[in-house]
Amino acid sequence: MDANGRWLPREGFIADVVGRVIKGTLFSPSLTLPLLLLAQHTRRGQTLRNEQPGVFRALKILVAIGLYRWLNGWLSRRALNNATSDRYNWNSEIAIVTGGSDGIGRRIALLLAARGLKVAVLDIKPLNYETPANVKFYPCDICSRDQIASAARKIRDEMGEPTILVNNAGVLKGKTILGGTDEDIRQTFEVNTLSHYWLAQEFLPCMISRNHGMVVTIASLAAYVTTPSMVDYSASKAAALAFHEGLATELRTRYNAPKVRTVVVNPGFARTYLVNVINPENTWFNPLLEPDSVAEAVVQQILTGSSGHIVIPGSTGALASNVRAFPHWLQNRVRDKCERLTRSTGEH
Repeated sequence: MDANGRWLPREGFIADVVGRVIKGTLFSPSLTLPLLLLAQHTRRGQTLRNEQPGVFRALKILVAIGLYRWLNGWLSRRALNNATSDRYNWNSEIAIVTGGSDGIGRRIALLLAARGLKVAVLDIKPLNYETPANVKFYPCDICSRDQIASAARKIRDEMGEPTILVNNAGVLKGKTILGGTDEDIRQTFEVNTLSHYWLAQEFLPCMISRNHGMVVTIASLAAYVTTPSMVDYSASKAAALAFHEGLATELRTRYNAPKVRTVVVNPGFARTYLVNVINPENTWFNPLLEPDSVAEAVVQQILTGSSGHIVIPGSTGALASNVRAFPHWLQNRVRDKCERLTRSTGEH
């Protein structure tokens, strides 16, 4: 059962389901450690241990793996959050969601609003859905610093000072390096990367002064694996990931704001308009995600009030996030295999 009480995700029976079962059983110290203690300290357990020494050795290995994973997770969470805690009053928090007119951004905005947050949606496209009273739309081209400043003034006047910034807006052209125009490449980097800097420069100072707030970066699994027909997209998302990592470090070492949280979410392909220009695969190991699945992962992390590094789906993410540690011959094989996942729907 997942965090939303479903036995299966919206995508159906995928590799993540198997992974979740393995983590919750074989790699769970809460299950394996009691079995090991019973095998060591009860008469029946000692009898079984002597009769099945191979099973006993396997059990010790599983306990060791489970304890390592638990300790590693605890240390990572502690490091990501600078060993500090903070309180959030969600009914008083104000979130900005870029690209919130449709797709994943729309769902993020509505989920946050349902939790009681005030939400300001920034987009160049008008909303295509009914909004509750605590969601307001502000037309804004996030590539323009002037428009960001203008929208920020209106938000502060009408809603208050934002405490959560969700950099969700993104574009994907689906063209080769030689096929992309100047405008294609510039827009890709302006929306996917540079806007994060402009928005941070507008809204981050107040978060720093209060030592309270959160910046959420929606990057992509493409940040880890550069693939044909979306090199500009991969590069812009890798830069967004670097922005997230650098921001976290500067908040800790330059601005003395250890309680300002940073979250990065790296999803695979989802069923949004972005993938209309490519033909992504939809397989058991690498499923095409539903927008609601991505939005829920984002909002669940926000509502923890903690920093985090999320990959979804976990199966593909575990592979993609480690590709650069592979030997070069294997890296090339992975990138070449990705070529068939990102064939453009047109000739570019």
